[in-house]
Amino acid sequence: MKHFYKSTAALLLLLPISMMSSAAEPQKTAEPSKEMGMGMQQGMGMMGGMTEEQKTEHMRAIQDHMLQMHDLSNQILSEKDPAKKEALKNQQLELMKAHHAQMMEHRQQKHKK
Repeated sequence: MKHFYKSTAALLLLLPISMMSSAAEPQKTAEPSKEMGMGMQQGMGMMGGMTEEQKTEHMRAIQDHMLQMHDLSNQILSEKDPAKKEALKNQQLELMKAHHAQMMEHRQQKHKK
């Protein structure tokens, strides 16, 4: 039994080390579309025709949206009143819907070109 505990302890010590070394090595895949998914490829291609200034502006818009979402999330989590909490959730949901509609509109405009 003593040997079992020593073996288990050694295994638990070596496991994180082996995980770090495998994470550090880049994995090679034959088809990047399977690994990244179609959404990632489309996202990377979407910014391909933009100038640096347009890319920065686009990233700022994404950052603003993320900050609004995080702010609302923090307010929701800290709110004690169930009615106010629900109102904040509805506000966040509307923001999400508006963002989704904007993305879909942009996507449709891109496919028309």
